[in-house]
Amino acid sequence: MRKQYGKVKNKKDQQRQKRRLTIRNKISGTTERPRICATKSNKHITVQIIDDTKSVSLFTVSTFGKAAAAESCNIEGAKKVGTKIATIMKQKNLSSAVFDRAGYKYTGVIAALVQSIRESGIQV
Repeated sequence: MRKQYGKVKNKKDQQRQKRRLTIRNKISGTTERPRICATKSNKHITVQIIDDTKSVSLFTVSTFGKAAAAESCNIEGAKKVGTKIATIMKQKNLSSAVFDRAGYKYTGVIAALVQSIRESGIQV
């Protein structure tokens, strides 16, 4: 994987890109345990469920678009997105997953998202 963080001008974005690559080298999603990848901005959060063995995104849940799970990217919105992810995973007979935080620190919105997925019965 080519290291793209040298091209990023912002220092904090460079550090997040380094963390993202380090995390991504260590974890991988399978058919039985797909990878949950969270991406957030100041306004929205998007979560993908990915099977890396087939290189396929199984489904996506976000806070924008036609099928929005919540209105904004705050802790309450992250909890709603997490419960929606868990219900769709249960419908697809997936009971466990690995979490890819994509370089974001495990606090606030990201922690609330994972906690709501765990509370809904998915092993992360």
